[in-house]
Amino acid sequence: MTDTTPLGQLSRLCGIEPRYTDIWGRTNEISGADQQSLLAAMGIAVEDDAGARRVLHERAHRAWQHRLPPVQVLREDDSGAHIVITLPAARASANITWKLIAEGGQTVQGTFRAEELEIVDHADIDGVEMVRCVLPFPHKPGCGYHRFVIHPPGEAAAETSLIIAPPACYQSPILAEGARVWGFAVQLYALRSSRNWGIGDFTDLRMLVERCAALGASILGLNPLHALFPHNPQHASPYGPSSRLFLNVLYIDVEAVPEFAACEAAKTLVATPQFQERLRAAREADLVQYAKVAELKFAALELLYAHFCEHHVRADSERARAFRAFREQEGDALYRHALYEALQEHFHREDANVWGWPMWPPEYRHFESRHVSAFASAQSERLEFFEYLQWLANSQLAAVGNRALELQIGVGLYQDLAVGIDRAGAEAWAHHKLYALDASIGSPPDDYSLSGQDWGLPPLIPDALVESGYATFINTLRANMRHAGALRIDHVMGLMRLFWVPPGGKATDGGYVHYAFNDLLGILALESVRNRCMIIGEDLGTVPPEVPAALQPLGVLSYRLFYFEKDNKGELKAPGDYPAQALVSVSTHDLPTLAGFWQGQELLERTALRLFPSEEAREQQLLARTQDRAR
Repeated sequence: MTDTTPLGQLSRLCGIEPRYTDIWGRTNEISGADQQSLLAAMGIAVEDDAGARRVLHERAHRAWQHRLPPVQVLREDDSGAHIVITLPAARASANITWKLIAEGGQTVQGTFRAEELEIVDHADIDGVEMVRCVLPFPHKPGCGYHRFVIHPPGEAAAETSLIIAPPACYQSPILAEGARVWGFAVQLYALRSSRNWGIGDFTDLRMLVERCAALGASILGLNPLHALFPHNPQHASPYGPSSRLFLNVLYIDVEAVPEFAACEAAKTLVATPQFQERLRAAREADLVQYAKVAELKFAALELLYAHFCEHHVRADSERARAFRAFREQEGDALYRHALYEALQEHFHREDANVWGWPMWPPEYRHFESRHVSAFASAQSERLEFFEYLQWLANSQLAAVGNRALELQIGVGLYQDLAVGIDRAGAEAWAHHKLYALDASIGSPPDDYSLSGQDWGLPPLIPDALVESGYATFINTLRANMRHAGALRIDHVMGLMRLFWVPPGGKATDGGYVHYAFNDLLGILALESVRNRCMIIGEDLGTVPPEVPAALQPLGVLSYRLFYFEKDNKGELKAPGDYPAQALVSVSTHDLPTLAGFWQGQELLERTALRLFPSEEAREQQLLARTQDRAR
């Protein structure tokens, strides 16, 4: 399939790469059928070249109808910044008013005439001659989120979101001074203590922060803390969350909630011999007993919420006002998340096979439906319960972040941002138009997964992301930076391109889809600086050279794993051979521990799961591991 065919041109326009180079240097062509499947996943159905031509014409026609792009991201230090404006040629001589409304509310305005500007393109659209002109930026505000408006005579005003980004991400002062720091990486759910309820919680995390300070550690890395699925606690992977905008409420320390000390019902429940026996069993189990832990915690949290309503909400106490302020701050995103939780709980209670919103009755599958509105009105108290849980989780995590600041441990908490969301979860339901729900994110074949990978997570549609003004990306960064000193971006190359597996296909059928890399990097830098949160980019796998070339000057740390770092002779690198701008770890969440690596344990597991495409490939990996042990 060449790029010159209508299908190839449409694929390119939608960000689909017609070919890619794998980790072994081989070129892989994306078939026409697979390109069609990827387009269909974006909501663009084309069966032949005639269909592709029609869509190309429609998209070109639509682009000429917009006076301004939906969003424009500029750099603070870009002296050549400009705005592209589309107008009928007949209005080229008219005085057109522009207005810049800065984030803080300040307004600057003026006028321009298109005929005095550089014309960069023109077209005949339905018999109307249109021109595109370039307006040098009349007044560039400081970094932030602004609005730029034009008002051509005889037309409605047109507006674009104008984002001004700093030249680089935030740098922790301790690293900016050239220091090398060390710390721990933990999976919060796996922390054990004599007081938790069978799963690590935010109090355990605070205690670990204090231990880090006592030992001289400067950073504490965590698994993603994203919201999972209260109705199904066994759906436990933090890398397949219901939402990246909110937190996993199983991390709440129930006994640290202020209501607990005053709630006789909750204290009585917890003190019963039966409850204490179940707590002991949960603490002593070899594996995290997610379902049992959830049952214990939710039984107590229900009582705490009832106490909160009776003693705080009704009295309009200071604590009730703090909860109300949290709800106002989180706004519509929190409301939608709580509404999803309440709906899923409702339908799962009726039928235990309902695993997410795609299984709900059709009239409830869209947030905007009147049936959903009616449910929200009838179940407002249940929605408030789920909002209350998020408030508790956020408050306890904030206390941990503040404790790290008090102890001045250097970088502090280092959180992890998963690459995507579960297609059955809250975020996909609330923003289903942004996601290619039938496709999946994955990766092409490489040395560690010779058949490629399909992670089962739906990718964002590039055009939809732009049309939304990158709102989801911005909100996701903010939600995960607010209490952290550093944020690890899982699969950071996804800011440039993601490997899409087509609906019903295998990873070997997939291809790369491109995103607005420079725009996303600008927003990343802006939120990093605003939240005083440094960025670590997980850049493992098939990484195109453009990614490190862009991340390095932005101040994003590379993510290096001891197992993979070898010189051109195959020898493991010495510490001094690592790049200075990097975070180095022995292992990560989806690779073996050091003991498991030494014993080749994951090679045995991969053999049992038949993940090697051939016996020869398996023997090569076993030999390589023997050599690595010797090294």
